[in-house]
Formats: sequence, structure tokens, C-alpha cells
Amino acid sequence: MKPSLQVKSIQVQRIRYVWNIYAKQFQKVGALEDHHTCSAIHAKFGSGLTCNEWNVRKVICGPNTIDVPVIPIWKLLIKEVLNPFYVFQLFSVCLWFAEDYMEYATAIIIMSLLSIFLTVYDLRQQSVKLHRLVESHNNIMVTVCRNKEGDSCFQELESHHLVPGDMLVLKEGKTLLPCDAILISGQCIVNESMLTGESIPVTKTHLPQADNFKPWRMHCAEDYKKHVLFCGTEVIQTKADDTGVVKAVVLRTGFNTAKGDLMRSILYPKPMNFKLYRDALRFLMCLIAFAAIGMIYTVCVFALNGEEAGEVVKKSLDVITIAVPPALPAALTTGIIYTQRRLKKKGIFCISPQRINMCGQLNLICFDKTGTLTEDGLDLWGLLPCERNCFQDIHSFPADHSLPWGPVFRAMAVCHSLIVWEGKIQGDPLDVKMFEATNWVIDDSSGHQIEGQGSTHATVVRPGPKASSAPVEGVAILHQFPFSSALQRMSVIAQEIGGEQQVFTKGAPEMVAMLCRAETVPLNFESKLLLYTAQGFRVIGLACKSLQAGKQSTDLTREEVESDLTFLGLLIMENRLKRETKPVLEELSAARIRSVMVTGDNIQTAVTVAKNAGMISPTNRVILVEANKIPGSFSASITWKPLEKNKPEDYRGLAKAMGLEPRSPRVFTSALPVEDDSPPTTERRIGLALASGQYHFAMSGKSYQIVAQHFRHLLPKLLLNGTVFARMSPGQKSSLVEEFQKLDYFVGMCGDGANDCGALKVAHAGISLSEQEASVASPFTSRTPSIACVPELIREGRAALVTSFCMFKYMALYSTIQYLGVLLLYWQLNAFGNYQFLFQDLAITTVIGVTMSFTGAYPKLVPYRPPSQLISPPLLLSVVLNILFSLSMQVFGFVVVQEQPWYSKTDIHSACLSVNNHVENSSSISSLGLRGMRDGAHGQTDNGYKSYENTTVWLLSTINCLIVALVFSKGRPFRQPIYTNYVFILVLIGQLGVCLFLVFADIDDLYSKMDLVCTPTTWRISMVIMLAVTLAASFLVEEAVIENRPLWLLLKKTFRYHSKSHYKRLQRVLEQDSAWPPLNETFFSDSVAISVEGSMGGHSNPTFDSNEDTL
Repeated sequence: MKPSLQVKSIQVQRIRYVWNIYAKQFQKVGALEDHHTCSAIHAKFGSGLTCNEWNVRKVICGPNTIDVPVIPIWKLLIKEVLNPFYVFQLFSVCLWFAEDYMEYATAIIIMSLLSIFLTVYDLRQQSVKLHRLVESHNNIMVTVCRNKEGDSCFQELESHHLVPGDMLVLKEGKTLLPCDAILISGQCIVNESMLTGESIPVTKTHLPQADNFKPWRMHCAEDYKKHVLFCGTEVIQTKADDTGVVKAVVLRTGFNTAKGDLMRSILYPKPMNFKLYRDALRFLMCLIAFAAIGMIYTVCVFALNGEEAGEVVKKSLDVITIAVPPALPAALTTGIIYTQRRLKKKGIFCISPQRINMCGQLNLICFDKTGTLTEDGLDLWGLLPCERNCFQDIHSFPADHSLPWGPVFRAMAVCHSLIVWEGKIQGDPLDVKMFEATNWVIDDSSGHQIEGQGSTHATVVRPGPKASSAPVEGVAILHQFPFSSALQRMSVIAQEIGGEQQVFTKGAPEMVAMLCRAETVPLNFESKLLLYTAQGFRVIGLACKSLQAGKQSTDLTREEVESDLTFLGLLIMENRLKRETKPVLEELSAARIRSVMVTGDNIQTAVTVAKNAGMISPTNRVILVEANKIPGSFSASITWKPLEKNKPEDYRGLAKAMGLEPRSPRVFTSALPVEDDSPPTTERRIGLALASGQYHFAMSGKSYQIVAQHFRHLLPKLLLNGTVFARMSPGQKSSLVEEFQKLDYFVGMCGDGANDCGALKVAHAGISLSEQEASVASPFTSRTPSIACVPELIREGRAALVTSFCMFKYMALYSTIQYLGVLLLYWQLNAFGNYQFLFQDLAITTVIGVTMSFTGAYPKLVPYRPPSQLISPPLLLSVVLNILFSLSMQVFGFVVVQEQPWYSKTDIHSACLSVNNHVENSSSISSLGLRGMRDGAHGQTDNGYKSYENTTVWLLSTINCLIVALVFSKGRPFRQPIYTNYVFILVLIGQLGVCLFLVFADIDDLYSKMDLVCTPTTWRISMVIMLAVTLAASFLVEEAVIENRPLWLLLKKTFRYHSKSHYKRLQRVLEQDSAWPPLNETFFSDSVAISVEGSMGGHSNPTFDSNEDTL
């Protein structure tokens, strides 16, 4: 009898871990073992798994599904109802029902049910959307190869049965990939827009059969993605090789896949720790402590007066519901909802509303370059051909005469990875522009018989109708070595129909030049390159060589192909700044918000674009930070050089900073454009610029990585003035954002959603300019692909943050005003009547809470941010002073009314009975006696609420609520003036009109219903004067003290208060350090390198490798 195969497993955030009985620990499963070499993958999995191997892997790894079930409504309901806020509301409602306070209790129930319904509906919609996003990949019919006693056989099965190591057979036609897989034979063209946000078809090549001892991923280095087909992407074309089938080995299944990783990043987002929400809890705790004091006071007063125990408990619990406003969270949410709606009108969509308040604190924005600051497409500007190691005359585009036939023309016609898809030429925009300039066409029919190559599926390019005459019928592209960001180049093996095979390479000019024979590279190569990159052009190097006849193109390695090339020339592309880039960056700079460029492009081009865009002022210095590993040791070196001071012989340093190491020692000599300043003048200018802190660091991704590993202590200092980060990989972009956050910056990231996916997720506010689905990784998405959305978002974020603070202050004051009024009346065993509470709670506060947030954002960004925390001196002072004003006014009214000559503790009609000189008229007494008796009887049903104190305190506290609402609804500098919020102003005027009507009206039925009593007109006028004084005092304090920025800055200076932010502290230290930055100096590390591979970046999108950003 066979033993049953069982394993102990746990699931953490949808990833399965299995207990390893030998290692005595849980081990992550669901992916192919990492230790396999390239040849081992071909040998071990090339013919498929046996049934036994499949069974074991199936038990251990589980099903290949990305299962995101739709959450049942009852679960969502329970989770929402158990929110502490709703539990407190339930407690309040039960208490109010016990006290017959039916109306407000019913209103709160309706509002809460509506709020719960909307939240549950929203969550349910999100759940359904996520479920639909993945359900199409969970059950696809696939063909796998099974190894049965040494023979391979094919069988069809559902994709959820796939396990790592299974052999997939990809058929012709479109196929959705249900897992991550390594391509081991043939070639595929894949649409990865689902994961990267870019609908550019990507070419995937098979894993080479390299016979070495390195694991396959290390052997392929950063290029391993070129052999991996990712889950959720669509194979749109397959090209078989000699074996006749396209095969791939399953690499990862379920939530371990690229698609699963994206889903997990949505299901389990990184928690954002924002001071406002922490402070809100502390604030509520303070209010609860405040309420506890009131409870003790209530128990003492009522117990000493011999009240029933039940009544004492009800009254004391009532104090909690008065002191802690149950409507506070709802009021805060409405502010965010209105902001979200305003953003939507401006074409900015938000999937993470709690981050809106964070946008108000942003003080550093990282921008991607291509497609973000500059136009998405590139325009072909010119071609600088090279013959016999000399540059020829430049050929400009668009030109009257077409490009002559020759090696450069052939390179432009074939050195690309374009395909014809749905009748259009598709691929990288740079490749498309280059190919279109030749006027040739792609003939992508199913198969071409190429001499000496057997039957192969080759792409053939032919002269188009508009093309100039060419001596060939066409050129076939036999093999591709796709673009690699690590190698900064791509190559193809092509053959003229009936001619010889040739290699064509294009890529970063410095890299291409290093692969060429020294005698073919012009002597003035560096100066020409610097001339164009310094003007912000995108420059691409072209090279070629002929191959020996009789060699199969598929047998050649990339190293063999890309060596001893002949340099052909430079292709110059123009990447224009977007029209709105410069004004937006100027606006951010004026608002003291730092702008940083994070790009995959050449460092010189990036610096030029940064200068043209206004990120770097013309008077400021750019210092190139260059870090290199020292060969043969574990240490590294770091050098600081002023960029404009690069002498011709220093060009090699510039090449190194671009992430390049020459393969063969070759001397570059040239005359670079150097500044005309004589050295002393230049040195003096540098000195002045550095002394005033007007310098910017620029570094490459390679240097950044080495600094992070070997010079960790220098990284914060470099980031403080780092403005240009070039040749950055997606992982490095994420890491950079996190390093800025460690310095206490509030970081925004604006990119196109593709290679910036990880950074967008990690930043406090990620703004994607892509409408593709990869933008689900970004909290904000802009419909218009322009950075104009950045200041717009900051404006709205600041307005939302200020609105939140206003709402907090108002809610705290409203509950405190009511609390003080009730405690004063408790002294006389009195309280507010139900309709009095209802009027304050519903007609005043609820309406104000809803309309106060309508105020829009102020159109100008001021050079400072709103406070980030509730527990800040100005805010606390504002609340405390307004509480004191309210307390003083209510106590004054409470005491002074008792001193009035017409006041009577027992007879609530005495004020209206007194006539001239306070002579009592008997007929008046007799006529009013009956009314008094009737009112007395009514008074008993009202639990004796009616009294002069009650009327005075209630009217004062109600109008006081309107005063604080007006005073706290500040406009400039972060919100528009209050008079622009017409609804709020009309509401306040309407409420004030009703309140004044209640003060001066003398309508028996109305007063009886509202538990008010008649008072002399003089006393009513006195109350209005008290309110006017309170308004004046409150307004004066708010404007002259609380909102007086110069006063607070003076106080900070007087008490030597300094910001605790890490970057501010570092700035102060560096201001005192005359030796920083150490110009033209080199430091060496002596410490062992810190491994930062694992920390290079949050949620990085595993599929992305953009050649547009790294050429």
C-alpha cells in the first residue's frame, strides 16, 4: 500500500509555505528552483515532467490559480458595522432611545445606514473588479508535454493543473499566459500592457544552452526577463525554430507570478503612516478624558441631590455622547469625497482617497523624463554617418533627398524589433521613427526559405512604394538579440536575399563605440557626442560587421556577434520638452517644492533637459558624482567633479559615470566644448555657487548602487542636493524614493506607469500618466498625460488637509460648547430639551459639516505647507482660546441672568409679567396665571427643562456654534476665500436668521415646543451684545495670533526651535561644513559592502525593461 503524500503548509498573504522536515523551517513554494543552470533547465525539463513528478509538485505547490474571490456582502457588512465608530454610534443611539430622543437617533441611524451602504457598495464593486481582472487567467486550456518512459507525449489540460517545471507548448495565434514561464525554444512576441502599461509588443527569445555552473538567472544577469513570459500577458505571435515547436518551462504559478504579485500589491497595500490619523485618535482620547471628568461631575451633582440611580447613569452616559461627536468621522470623510469629486472633474482619478491629505504635505517630486517631462515620441533629427573613421556631413530629417543605400541605411532598416500587428507596424517608438525614415515595409508572412538557414520564420523588410531604388529585393532578419538595459544595446543578424549575413548593432553610443574596432571610431567621437547630448538630443550609435559564411545564426552567442564591429555613425533623435513642463516646474520651485529627475537616459542628456526645464538654474553648478568598484578588491571609490569643467581627457570619467567600462584600453582624445572662463574665474564662480548652496549632484544608477553599498553614510548628503539620477533601473527608482522618505521628505512620484510602477507604489503620492491597467499600482492617475496634474493635486491636497483641520476644530468646539452648556444646567438639575439638542445637532452642525467642505483650493501654491499634525501649538491654542471664550460667555450669561430684577427661580413667567417700574398688575396676573398653569402642566411633560438659565445658555451656545463655524472656515492661503463657498454662506445666513428669530420672536407655541421662555427685550439685546463680543474676540485671535505666520516664525526663532525633519537637520549640519562638497577629490571605501539587492525597491514590476528609457 502506497503511503499518502501529505505536507504541512501555511498561507501568508496568498503565498504558500511548506514545512521542510530537514531544514526544520517553512519554505516558500510555487516557483522553479533557483539553482538550475541554463543547460540543466533544457536537460531536466526539456522533455516534460513524469506523472509522478507532476503529482508530487502538485501536492507541494497547490493549484495554479490567482484566486481573488468576490467578498460576500454579509462579510463586508459585519466588518463595517464592527468599526469602533459605528459601535460608538450604536451605543449613542440606544441611549437616546432610552431618553426618548427619537428624532436625532433616527436621523443618525439613517445617516449611518446610508454611509454603511455606500462603503459596502464601493468595496463590493472593487472586489468584483479585481475578481474580473484575474478570472480569465485561471482556467485556460493549455498543451503540456509529459515524459512517459522516456517518450514525450502532448496532452491538453486546464491551466490550474500546471506546476513549476511543467513543459508548455505554445501554439500559433493569440494565447493568454496562465503562469510565468521560461522560453526554451523558438521566439515569441508578447503584449505586456496588462502589467507594464505600455502596449508596445515585446520580443522574447529562448534561453541559451550555456554550459556553465552559474544558475540560469545569474548567467543571464538583468536580461533574464528577455527569456521569461509573464502571467497575464498575451502571446500575439510565435516563431518556431528547427524543432518546429515553441516550448516554455513553467517558472512560477499562482500568486508567485508577475500578475499575482500585482494582485498582492493591491490586496495588501503598504500601510501609510500619516500624522493626521494618529493625532485624530489622540484628539478623540483627549475628548473622552474630558467626558470622563464631566461624568464624575454629573454623578456627584445628581447623586447628592437624591436622584434615582437609573437617571444618574443615563445623565452621566449622556455626557460621553455630547463630549465625543459621533458625526466627526463622517464629517471628515465628506471633505475627502468632495476633493475626490473635484479631482475627477480635472481628469485626475484616485483609488486611494486617504492619500489625498498626504498630497498637501508633498515637498519633493520625482519625475520620470521620457513621456513625462518630454514628449512621448521621438523625432528623427539627423544622421551623422561615419566612413573610414571620419564623420561625414550630417543628414537632416525630414530631408528633400532620401538616404543613400549603404550600411547605415541597412542598419536603420533591420536593427529593430518591430512587427506587423493588426495591420500596423508596432514596437518601440524610437524603432518606429527610425524604420519609417527608410520608407521600407515589413513583409511578415509565415515563412521564408533563406539560403543556408533551412526553413525558418524570418521577418523580411522590403523597399516600399516611396523608397529610393535599392540593389536588393529585401533583407531578412534571421535572429535578434533584444534590447537589454544592462548591456544598453540590441543586435540583429540579417541577410540580404541572395547575399551574405551581417550583424547590425544599435545602442548607447559610448557602449557601441567600445564594441567597435578602434580604427573605425572617429577621433572626435567624444566631442561630437557631447555636442549633441549637451543640447538635449537623444543619440544612438550604429555599428555592423559581416559574418563568416556557413555559420548557423542560432549557434552564435551574443558575445561572438557583438565584437570587432565597424562603427557606422550616430543617429540623432529630438526629444522635445512638453509645453507645460517648464511653467509647472517653475511653479513648484516658487512653492519651495523640490523637483528631481529620475530617468533611464544618458546623464548628459538628462542634465541638459533638467537645465532646459528649469530644474537647474543657469547660475547653479552641476557636480557629477561618480562611484566605481575597484577591480580585484571589495572596496570602491567615489569622486566629485564639476560637470562643465570636464576636460577632453576626463571624458573617460564621464563615460564611466554613464555606467560604462571599456573592454579594451583605448585612448579617447578630443576637443570638448569647455567654458571660456579662465581657470581662476571658474574656480571663483564654483566657490560662490557652493558657498550659497546652489549646486546640484548628478549621478548614474551604477554610481547610486555603489554609493548605497559602499558609502552608505554619504547617501543622505548626496540626496540632499541630488537633482539628476540617470540610467536608473526600475528597482533603483523605488529604492531612491524610499531613501528620500527616510530623510523625512514627503515624496511624490510622477511617471508613465510602466518602468515607474514600483516607485509609484512606494511614494507617498504616485501619479501615473498612463491609463493602462498598470496604473492600479498608482494611487492617482491623470487622464491628460501632462505634469500639470502635479501642482493641481498638491493644491487640492493642501485644501483637503486644511478642511480636515477646520472640521476637527469645529467638531471639537461644537461638542465642547454643548458639553459646557449641559454641565452648567446640570448644576441646577436642568438640561437642554430634546428639540433644543435636535436643533443644534441636526439643523446646525450636520448642515455645517456637509457644506463647510465645499470650499475649493486656492489657485496659487504658497512657499510653505499647512501643518501636518493636529497636536500643533497654533491649532491647540486656537481650540483652547475658543473654548475659554465660549465658557466665559456661557458662565457670564448663566450668572448674570440670575442677577436680573425680573428673574425668578420658580416662576418662569415673571419676566413677561413685569411692566413699567416693575409694578405688578393684578389683572395681568390673573390672565397670565391660567397660561402659566397650562405651561406648567406642559413643563412637567418636558421634564422641567424650561428656565431662564436654559433659555440664555441654549441661545448663546447655539449662535456660538455659528460663530466658530465662520471663524474656523479660513480661506487663503490654502483655500479659496470663504465667500466663494456660496452654499455655506447661504446656510450660515439662514441659520443665523432662524436663531435671531428664536431670540426675538415671542410665539408661545414655538417657545413651548423649543422649551424656551420669554425674556425682556433688553436681555435679548444683551445676549446679542455678548455674542458680538465673542465673535470679535474669536476673529481677532484667529487672524492676529493663530494665522499670523510671521509671529510664529519669530517665536520659533526666539525659542530656537528647529525642525526635527532629518533633511532639515542635515541641511543645518552641511551649512556649517566648509569641506562639503569635496570637489575634484576621490574617497575610497574600506568597509565591506552592504548588500542592497534585496532592498532595491518596494513593488517593482517584474516584467518591465524599457529600451526607450535606457538608450
